[in-house]
Amino acid sequence: MMPVLRVAILGAESSGKSTLAAALAAHFGTVWVPEYLREFVDTTGRVPREEDQCGIALTQMAREDAAARQATRFLFCDTTPLMTAIYSRWYWNRVDAQLSVLEQRHDYALTFVTAPDGPWEADGLQRESEAVRQTIHEQVVQMLDERGIGYALVTGTLEDRMTQAVRLLSSLR
Repeated sequence: MMPVLRVAILGAESSGKSTLAAALAAHFGTVWVPEYLREFVDTTGRVPREEDQCGIALTQMAREDAAARQATRFLFCDTTPLMTAIYSRWYWNRVDAQLSVLEQRHDYALTFVTAPDGPWEADGLQRESEAVRQTIHEQVVQMLDERGIGYALVTGTLEDRMTQAVRLLSSLR
């Protein structure tokens, strides 16, 4: 049996991470891990506070580990603790010690960054603005570059992004 390769899908708000993760999972006949933050906001009826950040990242990682046991060939991960830490820096100008440790774990065969090139769409409490989206995108790219984490920027329509992603994923076989 081939090992499951985890694929991180990172990007700012309203940049198509969830759409791409679901489409890739369907294409490859596997599962994907939705972003827990969305469920957190829907369940609590509020945006997260600083003290919630580490728990959100831990839950995301636990769900990723659970999904890996059901995945075939690829597991598509809609966000990682790295994104949680980037937003912590944005909103509170710091990252707590435990989240800082979690964000260092980046065990992914491939990392995609979704470009903020589609229309920005409000999503209840979760999304702030197109300006914030652009700033966060720049911070994601900067953080990956600083850490020497290779990534592929996927751009254009969902069809364009799928073509780009499938080509790269197929080369991992």
